[in-house]
Amino acid sequence: MTSETVLLIVTSHDDLGDTGKKTGFWYEELAAPYYVFKDAGLTPILVSPKGGCPPIDPGSESPDFRGPSVERFAADSEARSALDRTIRAEDAPADCAAVFLVGGHGTMWDFPDWPGLSQLLGRAHADDRPIGAVCHGVAGLLSLRNDSGHPLVRGKRLTGFTNGEEAAVGLTAVVPFLLQDKLSAAGGHFVVGEAFGEHVVTDGRLVTGQNPVSSKSTAEKVLALLGRN
Repeated sequence: MTSETVLLIVTSHDDLGDTGKKTGFWYEELAAPYYVFKDAGLTPILVSPKGGCPPIDPGSESPDFRGPSVERFAADSEARSALDRTIRAEDAPADCAAVFLVGGHGTMWDFPDWPGLSQLLGRAHADDRPIGAVCHGVAGLLSLRNDSGHPLVRGKRLTGFTNGEEAAVGLTAVVPFLLQDKLSAAGGHFVVGEAFGEHVVTDGRLVTGQNPVSSKSTAEKVLALLGRN
């Protein structure tokens, strides 16, 4: 029987480098996929490196970014309870329909070297389950290598938050690396779409979205791979 569970992975990191400012996951990038999967009859389970309540990037709670899915999530007691009680990777179900990496600048610090994430992604990859990732969440793909020891992204078409977009938000010198450069260096074929425009790339069972406005469509592409659209 196919699992009805989708693992939504969020960051536990809240310091924006040495700026003294806070970061975390980007609200829209959790809320939009959460309801794409839930409304299709799947069960979203939230996972983070530390478990418990993960940090929300304060910028993503501003009026300019509180779209319908964020408002719905904020008013949904079940969803908020799940967010308050994210589980650690080692406690996640062994079987899942798909894994989805939520973005936000915090992921740049704790996703790439998180062994628990590597294990979750490795299991999903071995089971031929779809893997989705949006914006900075794509950094989590750097944690996974294939059977030959090469990065999973090697030879894959993919996208994520671009160098241009990072420069536009003024964080090029703050993040530990530039996502576009790192993925390209790992052998990925990074496809750049319009800055801050909706852009999704599918390569086999891997679906990646460029930025926050790509969150919903990225999740919908994962859902399509599950035959649930």
